[in-house]
Amino acid sequence: VLPGAPGSGGKSSDQRRREERRRRGTAMSGAGPDDRDPQTVGRSVDRLVGELGWSAPVAVGGVVGRWEQVVGPEVAAHATPERFADGVLVVRADSTAWATQLRLLEPVIARRLDEELGAGVVVKLQVRGPGAPSWRRGPRRAPGGRGPRDTYG
Repeated sequence: VLPGAPGSGGKSSDQRRREERRRRGTAMSGAGPDDRDPQTVGRSVDRLVGELGWSAPVAVGGVVGRWEQVVGPEVAAHATPERFADGVLVVRADSTAWATQLRLLEPVIARRLDEELGAGVVVKLQVRGPGAPSWRRGPRRAPGGRGPRDTYG
């Protein structure tokens, strides 16, 4: 009886090839789901976010995208989130009056953020007022100048 022939007890060439692929780590996928099968984009992105530790920033980004639903239309009309880093969410108000109002509403906004994101993602809410105007523009700006104060003496 020849080796590899049916009933001979030896391994066929197909069996030897499969064992060689398994040994090298290049075994072919079977009928069931496998890590080597094509993955959906959502599953791949979720895995990447988890591996890189981006879960909190991605969750905050989702809340920023739904800012109006989280804080309400009136507050959202006067305040916009600027950035999130190290558990601190910076929110910019369009006037000093609204900055003061947001500071008073900080516990309510923090509670809503905790409900949306989970406790401890946003540790601190930092409210900033409107930015001051810049006097450093225009084609005739003098280097080292002091802005509009230079014209008054």
